[in-house]
Amino acid sequence: MKARKMLALAMAAAVMFCAAACGKAGSETPDAADDGKFRVGMECDYAPFNWTQSEPSDTAVPIEGGAGYADGYDVQLAKQLAEAMGKELVIVKIEWDGLTLALQSGKIDAIIAGMSPTEKRRQTIDFSDIYYNSDFVMMVKRGSAYETVQSLEDFRGAKVSAQMNTTWYDSIDQIPEVQKQTPLATMAEFVIAVRSGKVDAVVLERPGAMAAQLANDDITYVAFAEGKGFEVSPEDVSVAVGVRKTDGQMREQINAYLKGFTDEQKQELMAAAIERQPLTSED
Repeated sequence: MKARKMLALAMAAAVMFCAAACGKAGSETPDAADDGKFRVGMECDYAPFNWTQSEPSDTAVPIEGGAGYADGYDVQLAKQLAEAMGKELVIVKIEWDGLTLALQSGKIDAIIAGMSPTEKRRQTIDFSDIYYNSDFVMMVKRGSAYETVQSLEDFRGAKVSAQMNTTWYDSIDQIPEVQKQTPLATMAEFVIAVRSGKVDAVVLERPGAMAAQLANDDITYVAFAEGKGFEVSPEDVSVAVGVRKTDGQMREQINAYLKGFTDEQKQELMAAAIERQPLTSED
């Protein structure tokens, strides 16, 4: 009786140990359910990389939860990656600050949101190879004193903002005597802040500024010659797909596709996204 009881206890302990070990292994890789879907997180609010539209189109993808349709450079890349992996694309709309947590928790499989693979971000997630390169520019109001400036020195003392938790916002500190303003959340806020005079300029990537300029007659941007603009590392002006550190297979699949994604294709895809982006002028 005692021997049987001891054996039962030993077996129970073994089962508990196995369950604990299996549970721990599962928690190390909190992947979204492997149901044949490629769940991609993005803001759906940063044209021309990604945006939300109310009507369907040949290029748009439904946003999970019926929140409209997503389109843009990031969406088109996500569609190509999903097709290459033989999976169904699901676009999950998530605010910028929540993207990394959503990836780590397994809510999404990847971040494709114009995100730069900075050293700080690499501490928590991994990144694919680069899928787009750009540069930092300053969005300004057409006709303002800053429209024709040529260097950061010319923005001395200006009121400048950018999006929170981005290398754009951090780079503002490079401007002499800058009046760093409260961070802004979306492209629409960028445009409104510049047009209203709340800020003199907003730091962002060139494609976003080009899209805003195309849609708003009173918006333009300042690009800098080499040595006249921001000091940035190559990772600051490039974007990559964010994946979990435990999901090396996903990263390898994405990189395998990106190897054949030529610079010409990247530029064509971005030009098309800029052309159809939905930002509109407000009177």
